[in-house]
Amino acid sequence: MVPAWLWLLCLCVTQVFPEAQPADLHVEVPENYGGNFPLYLIKLPLPHEKAEGRVVLSGDSDMEAKDPFAVDPDSGFLTVTRALDREEQAEYQLQVTLETEDGHVLWGPQHVIVHVKDENDQVPRFSQTVYRAQLSQGTRPGVPFLFLEASDGDAPGTANSDLRFRILNQAPAQPLPNMFQLEPQLGALALSPEGSTSLDHALEGPYQLLVQVKDMGDQASGHQATATIEISIVENTWVPLEPIHLEENLEVLYPHYIAQAHWSGGDVRYHLDSQPPGPFKVDTEGKLYVTRELDREAQAEFVLQVRAQNSRGEDYTAPLELHVVVMDENDNGPVCLPYGPSVSIPELSPPGTEVTRLSAEDADAPGSPNSYVVYQLLSPEPVEGAEGRLFELDPTSGSVTLGTTPLQAGQNILLQVLATDLAGAEGGLSSTCEIAVTITDINDHAPEFTTSQIGPISLPEDVEPETLVATLMATDADLEPAFRLMDFAIEAGNVEGIFGLDWEPDSGHVQLRLRKNLSYEAAPHHKVVVVVQNVEELVGPGPGPGSTATVTVLVERVIPPPKLDQESYEARIPVSTPAGSLLLTIQPSDPRSRALRFSLVNDSEGWLSIKEFSGEVHTAKSLHGARPGDSYTVLVEAQDAGYWLQEQAQDRGRRRSMGLPLGQECWEMSQMGPC
Repeated sequence: MVPAWLWLLCLCVTQVFPEAQPADLHVEVPENYGGNFPLYLIKLPLPHEKAEGRVVLSGDSDMEAKDPFAVDPDSGFLTVTRALDREEQAEYQLQVTLETEDGHVLWGPQHVIVHVKDENDQVPRFSQTVYRAQLSQGTRPGVPFLFLEASDGDAPGTANSDLRFRILNQAPAQPLPNMFQLEPQLGALALSPEGSTSLDHALEGPYQLLVQVKDMGDQASGHQATATIEISIVENTWVPLEPIHLEENLEVLYPHYIAQAHWSGGDVRYHLDSQPPGPFKVDTEGKLYVTRELDREAQAEFVLQVRAQNSRGEDYTAPLELHVVVMDENDNGPVCLPYGPSVSIPELSPPGTEVTRLSAEDADAPGSPNSYVVYQLLSPEPVEGAEGRLFELDPTSGSVTLGTTPLQAGQNILLQVLATDLAGAEGGLSSTCEIAVTITDINDHAPEFTTSQIGPISLPEDVEPETLVATLMATDADLEPAFRLMDFAIEAGNVEGIFGLDWEPDSGHVQLRLRKNLSYEAAPHHKVVVVVQNVEELVGPGPGPGSTATVTVLVERVIPPPKLDQESYEARIPVSTPAGSLLLTIQPSDPRSRALRFSLVNDSEGWLSIKEFSGEVHTAKSLHGARPGDSYTVLVEAQDAGYWLQEQAQDRGRRRSMGLPLGQECWEMSQMGPC
């Protein structure tokens, strides 16, 4: 062989042409051409004008020393000078240029690509003359256990290299002559459906198959070759795997071997699936490994599926299942479940009343000692000197109940309980649970008056209705505002409805007021009994003595003031009237009324006097210093049984004719009402 671009073909031309860049030319030459040579392939587009120069033909492949291509100088045709072998070289890259003697290119380059057309001159070949395979009992029909390989030197993708496989003969032919099937295009050998059902009863010796490969596809003609396949039938070792128990948090070197799966057939690849996905793997020998520590609380069990597959990922048989159970160790302490803000218990609840039931969860294996939790009450501790406890705790169920020591409304108590696994044994893990307990109020206290006896209170019988008689105050020892709401009522001493009550619902004060007029003659005194009770229903014993209060009212008799026969009294007298003169008589309006006692209150000049019982008003002395026209007024007091009445006597000092001689002056005296 000579290097590329080695050979040159020189032709003389008589003219220089402009430079051009023609399109590539493609030409096809039949392989193993048996005709005359040179064989004209294609006319080159050389310039028609003559110019001095030479045609240079060059190639780029490993050609023999004797050039297979040439350019006919007369016709300009590209020729091939000998037969070509496609399997030796399928394509030639040629280049034609027109150059001067010194190598200057006058035209070109023109690329010519010569394709050698294939003919079926190659015989298929198996990769092996004898194939050997192991076939396990239990292999599924149709799943290839051997893939035949054959090649053909003819052009790929053509009918010349399109291969087909088939079984020519099976020996022995028992129990069935068609125990196997061969996929024609891929050469995949598998058990036939009939062979699958009979394989367990097959001969112990190997099977020998004569197989053929042929080119030209499904055409009857074509080259062919044969090979032998020896098939050994082996016992099925694909047996179920026993469950594996692995300790969680196992401290070993990883990956850690746990089991072995084995497929006795040949050409096997193992594949492992885990549900749920877990840290497991299988190697090429079917050994199963765990690759890291397991956590039972994260996943207590895995189901592994081991598959025996051929090179195409097809299962030879049904996968094996392996159950991996993660064994528990006490690596989790009890965890107290969260409670609300507090647990409420009514006061006076009887001993044994359940307050709450603790529940501490332990993530270790249910039903095992690792998750067996017991409880111990840490606080509140027993009160010193007390016979009982505030709370009792069942160590197994976690039930917290009331003890014998009573609780008071409004108490807030923090329960602290120790939860320990391993049933409280040594080495158990523990945690402290806290629960807030609030003792709620109930309406167990009746309201009571702060004073049960009020008075006596004296009231005049003429006092106006709606007058405040007394204010009573009651208290309630309960804490809940709704339980302190009170109703008041008059229970006794108010038959005539003389008294009434006023109060606000949320106030402990009630006012006793008059609703009607008092009468000394009808009742000189009253004992009014006021009762208080809750608006809400009372729990427990009824109201005690303190729920009533007695108000004693004394009625004061009022004697009406005496009434005189006139609203006012007047007298006109001369300034010369002598002492002892009768001016007028003051009398009661009703002569049958009680006797009155009269007296003068403001007789500043001492001019007048009045009879104590008759009411006659006289001059006591002369009116010394009085002038005509003056007015002199005095007050008269009329009294009866400690009550008094003042009358005014007014001298208006007006002159008037009283039938007396002219020149005489008169005084006007007036008496006003009772004082």
